[in-house]
Amino acid sequence: MDDRAIYLPALALAGLTFVIWWRMYFMRIGQMRRDRIHPQKVATSAQAAALLTDSRAADNFGNLFELPVLFYLALVVADRIGMVDGVTLGLAWAFVGLRVVHSAIHVTYNKVMHRFAAYVAGGMVLWLLWAYLAVGLLTG
Repeated sequence: MDDRAIYLPALALAGLTFVIWWRMYFMRIGQMRRDRIHPQKVATSAQAAALLTDSRAADNFGNLFELPVLFYLALVVADRIGMVDGVTLGLAWAFVGLRVVHSAIHVTYNKVMHRFAAYVAGGMVLWLLWAYLAVGLLTG
């Protein structure tokens, strides 16, 4: 198996982060133009929270730098310890898929329990990935 395959899920998740970043940009700029909000009035996160009413994309963008940090590290660890296999790749792609679902819910209809289910499922997949790597590292 090509060890570089482990970095394709990372590329996909970085792509999702890029898409959410653009959505956040257009949503914020759009509201600032519509409501005639001067950029200096949202110079801090507290000011932005008070004036920008739709924070879904911004909130989701922040989420893409929480659990995914451990995901990116897990992929590097898998590569470094020689554990790029079907299980690792399957778990990695499952995590990416669940993050896509989570982001899609978050930036559209934002039903909390749907979003939470995707978040928990993604978290469980990530912890399974780390458990799999830990077993391989400790027994190999």
